[in-house]
Amino acid sequence: MVHQHAARKAGVPRFGANIGFWQERVDLAAAFRWTERLDLHEGVANHFSLAVGDGGTQVLINPNQMHFSRIRASDLLLLDVNDPDVLDGPDAPDPTAWGLHGSLHRLCKHARCAMHVHSVHATVLACLEDSTIPPIDQNTAMFFDRVVVDDRYGGLAFEEEGARCAALFADPKTSVMIMGNHGILVIGETVADTFNRLYYFERAARTYILALQTGRKLRVLPDDIAGKTADAMEVYPEQAERHLSEIKAILDHEGSDYAG
Repeated sequence: MVHQHAARKAGVPRFGANIGFWQERVDLAAAFRWTERLDLHEGVANHFSLAVGDGGTQVLINPNQMHFSRIRASDLLLLDVNDPDVLDGPDAPDPTAWGLHGSLHRLCKHARCAMHVHSVHATVLACLEDSTIPPIDQNTAMFFDRVVVDDRYGGLAFEEEGARCAALFADPKTSVMIMGNHGILVIGETVADTFNRLYYFERAARTYILALQTGRKLRVLPDDIAGKTADAMEVYPEQAERHLSEIKAILDHEGSDYAG
């Protein structure tokens, strides 16, 4: 199979929406573009993936070292998590990207979508001795009892490190991993669900870091109120879907080629 990114370089016409899993590709491409727009990315170093199809073994993922601001729907690679020769293919993902995302999708079936970034405030949080985030406002409360802190950073996330990280998502309620000394990994059922969570976690981390900088005592919500808030946000109707829909509408209005 010729990957679309390689096909364009060879002068082969693009197939547009005839490529498999087209809507999923468009959604993921929009998430890449908006992540770059908000400066939540790290150049060409971060990665998103999405399990597609019924079996969950086929995964869309960004090509190796491609800047988020240029990624289009047709650029995304479609790979199989059980294929031992994945890294030998055209524009194969970065080995650390595949080590983390391949292991996650292979070992954690409820993680349909995964987004890993080194966004500024979440990474600052990951660098603190205590990387937990208390419920001090609505955004921070949104993640109450849904975050795991990995304090055993083992270097670049090759396959063994990826498998270790995947095991930390064993509880289906856990949707965010603060990767100590590294960044964050967010999972969800869809692109919209996962990106919405990524966006609000960075907002929550920013609020917390800024609150710490005042040096004043924090007003932390009681556990029952924080839990009630988190539960309500989890099922808030259409919020994630509308968030992504609005992002795509803005990109379309601007004439972006993300859906190309």
